[in-house]
Amino acid sequence: MARIENIDEATARIEAALYSAGRPLKIEDLIRASGTESRTKTVEVLNNIMKKTKSAFKALEVTILPEGTYVMQLKPEYSSTVKRYASKPILPNATLKTLSYIAYMQPISSKQLVETRGSGVYAHLKELRQLDFINHQNVGRLKIYTTTEKFQKYFGIQGDVEDLKQRLFSKVRKTAGRRQINSASQITTELN
Repeated sequence: MARIENIDEATARIEAALYSAGRPLKIEDLIRASGTESRTKTVEVLNNIMKKTKSAFKALEVTILPEGTYVMQLKPEYSSTVKRYASKPILPNATLKTLSYIAYMQPISSKQLVETRGSGVYAHLKELRQLDFINHQNVGRLKIYTTTEKFQKYFGIQGDVEDLKQRLFSKVRKTAGRRQINSASQITTELN
């Protein structure tokens, strides 16, 4: 990535990172986001953003947390005021699990989904169709489900279905490998 010399561009990149992260970011993350490759310049830009935010916004702030991370957040005194307006997740966890299962196993029949996810899957499928995250084709008496282009855009997934499956499978394999290593080291520790 090219080094960013323009302070306005570095500022915009840091603001975008803080806004979109939804969590505190380490200074190293913000240096990468800014593109300046300089801790000093990044801290200087952060200080300017903090000053600008204080004067421009009444309910928002960019602040340094005790562990040294930076966050863009609602000021604590406004959290109770906006609690009822805070957005709920677009999908409940059970529906999200059904969607991820469809994405991984696609094309998949409604019969397979019911066998794996239970009869509640019908409500999940209805909701996912309404959001246009999945579509289906009738094959005889079965419905065969796949994800849509809107699903890929919404979740930031690029590539075809086989590429998606490969990436999901490699993540699952890595996680399983780490668990096996941790279990093996635990067993070794217990035996000694």
